[in-house]
Amino acid sequence: MLRQSHISRRVAAVAVSLVLAGGAAACGPKDGADKAGSGDKPGAAGGAPQKGGTLTVLNSEPQSDFDPARLYTSGGGNVPSLVFRTLTTRNREAGAAGTKVVPDLATDTGRPNADATEWTYTLKDGLKYEDGTPITTADIKYGIERSFAGELSGGAPYLRDWLVGGETYEGPYKDGGKGLDSIVVPDAKTIVFKLRKPEGEFPFVATQTQFAPVPKGKDTGVKYEEHPVSSGPYKVVKNDNDGEHLTLERNEHWDEKTDEERKAYPDKIDVRSGLDSAVINQRLSTSSGPDAAAITTDTNLGPAELAQTGSNKELEGRIGTGHFGYVNYLAFNPKVAPFDNPKVRQAVSYAINRTSVINAAGGSALAEPATTFLPEREAFGFTPYDHFPAGKTGDPAKARQLLAEAGFPDGLTVTLTHSTAQNRQTSPEVATAVQQSLAAAGITVKLEGLENNAFNEKRWDAKNTPGFFLSRWGADWPSGGPFLAPIFDGRQIVTNGSNYNHAQLNDPAVNAEIDEIAKLTDLAAAGKRWGALDKKIGEQALDVPLFHPVYKRLVGKDVKNVVISDWTGVLDISQVSVK
Repeated sequence: MLRQSHISRRVAAVAVSLVLAGGAAACGPKDGADKAGSGDKPGAAGGAPQKGGTLTVLNSEPQSDFDPARLYTSGGGNVPSLVFRTLTTRNREAGAAGTKVVPDLATDTGRPNADATEWTYTLKDGLKYEDGTPITTADIKYGIERSFAGELSGGAPYLRDWLVGGETYEGPYKDGGKGLDSIVVPDAKTIVFKLRKPEGEFPFVATQTQFAPVPKGKDTGVKYEEHPVSSGPYKVVKNDNDGEHLTLERNEHWDEKTDEERKAYPDKIDVRSGLDSAVINQRLSTSSGPDAAAITTDTNLGPAELAQTGSNKELEGRIGTGHFGYVNYLAFNPKVAPFDNPKVRQAVSYAINRTSVINAAGGSALAEPATTFLPEREAFGFTPYDHFPAGKTGDPAKARQLLAEAGFPDGLTVTLTHSTAQNRQTSPEVATAVQQSLAAAGITVKLEGLENNAFNEKRWDAKNTPGFFLSRWGADWPSGGPFLAPIFDGRQIVTNGSNYNHAQLNDPAVNAEIDEIAKLTDLAAAGKRWGALDKKIGEQALDVPLFHPVYKRLVGKDVKNVVISDWTGVLDISQVSVK
């Protein structure tokens, strides 16, 4: 469904890290200490949430590029969504309910024409900026147009590919005031988008911060991030060192009657970044002084920290559990021998010991076994399948049989490329677990570890893609489209830039089905089709799904109203109370 340019897809590869760091990533809590999805969690401060107080955010990565044009977020982001409202946003509820798109500045999620090539939105009444001036659709049009400017690059790429004329537009600083003809503003409350092709999931894209209104008269170009004009419940009063220290205070002109999603309980949000992850978790654990009312939007608990909290019921009760739409997998390049032989790829699939891989990824608390490319969430179109059942520990006998049928009765030697980054996803620990799994089936694996940037460059290079490597992918919104299209749509193969279709699959039937699903505005029906397509592609053994990550994050002892959705995987900062 997504026909992104090679530049767009390079940007998309980093979307997940940005979503987790500053934005939206979440999934419904489970049982036990995590069963509280919305409202007080066991061990958190008691009583109903109240307005007031200061919420402290302790992060490792700075909230840099705090300009709606430059932010790459899902659902409007986490910290960004406190300042920037968009036409639509994610539903701020726990679990699966949180994967839904709901109106934000608009009165609905959008009205498509018959073939979903045109989408119309109407603004709510009473919308104002932090200075009290009204928000208009002309401001939304301008906000989108400025995201096309080269000096403000970095945001979500979809509109460049989807809007008529978007592929050549260079932004308002160079267009002489002409603007994009494919964004029509007939009046101050109506805006119409004209697309190059049907896009039934346009309401998801309208959650991205590029849809935040920007008053043209207040635009200061690359300096706008220092004091962007707020349309949300908070305004920026301090932005030091490009987001390292960000202070937000109430926007007195925000009207909660126009915003059903953001609770905005605290009076002040103090975001401090550049901290070591171990220090963050220690401060949240101790919860002394201001840290009692603190959270993190980018730092997970690791295996060692979870082992420590497991013996402390109070700390255990302050851990939020979430799942983001993400898959870690073994990728094959069928153009490289011996992976050009389907039976070799099937043999690897049967041989994999997912138990040892999950242990290498941090254990069952931090990773769940995967046999499907799509995450196990209905919103993504999850359809169960296991075409090459390896069980929990692998099936080396079946793997040896397939190797013999492929012409390798005495086994074979292959190279597995991985990153040297200690991320427990594409890292040496996981690579070693794969190596040990395949050894039992007579496959000798030589490990090729590359520095992370070199690793990413190599695995996304169509002309130099390894035959066998660790990889991962996360979706920009909860749907099968952002998962399957970039990885398996043959029209997205790029030979002179970042190529994410690792198998270089160009199957006309797959391409046609992607286009047909893209036409659907019934997202439930689209989900079923995405799941069926995932199952069909899986038969070709072009990859081996390994696991879906699980996120575990601490909150301070005075934090309550923790809401974790299946869209984001982490607590929604707009719902948190500290009193």
